[in-house]
Amino acid sequence: MPIYDYKCLDCNAIFDKLVMGATKVSCPQCNSENLEKLVSKPAPRSFTAEIVSGARKQAAKEGHFSNYKSSEKPKT
Repeated sequence: MPIYDYKCLDCNAIFDKLVMGATKVSCPQCNSENLEKLVSKPAPRSFTAEIVSGARKQAAKEGHFSNYKSSEKPKT
C-alpha cells in the first residue's frame, strides 16, 4: 500500500495519501477529485538508518531502552 503525494488543482493544496487498491482520492481541504499525482523522492537507505541510529542514541542518553533488543542494550 503505497503513499502518494497529490496536488489539488482546484485549491492548490498538497497532501499525501495512503492508497489501497481502487481507492478514490479526494482533497482533504475541498473534497475535489481534480488532482495531480506528484513524483515523490524516496528517502535514501543511509538517511533512514541515520535517523534510527540517532533516535536510539538519544533514547540511550535519556535512559530509555524499551525499543532495543537485549543484545543491543548497554552492559551495566
